[in-house]
Amino acid sequence: MTEITDFDASEYLDTEEKIADYLTAVIEDNDWGEFLLAVGNVAKARGMSNIAKETGLGRESLYKAFNANTQPKFETVMRVLNALHISIQLHPAPEKNSTKPNRGTTRPQRRKRLAA
Repeated sequence: MTEITDFDASEYLDTEEKIADYLTAVIEDNDWGEFLLAVGNVAKARGMSNIAKETGLGRESLYKAFNANTQPKFETVMRVLNALHISIQLHPAPEKNSTKPNRGTTRPQRRKRLAA
């Protein structure tokens, strides 16, 4: 008889590169709930007790904050990411199906493109 166990992503998050790839993939799916679960998995992989000490939050509170049934405050998420030494960088998204000039181009580039 085959025994099926629950998958625990935290067991596989053993390098900085795997953690970064994991969080990047999850955030690209635009699902806030999944992102929160992923942050919780990373915290678990790094040691929830250590994260609790660094954030000043209780270990049990962190487990509760990052389960599927809760919505932690933005401040809590940022404190945990800071304790995990993870930064988030924001970049302008490319405009989809737009006739507006790309904001990253210079005026001469815009003029050339508009004249074409």
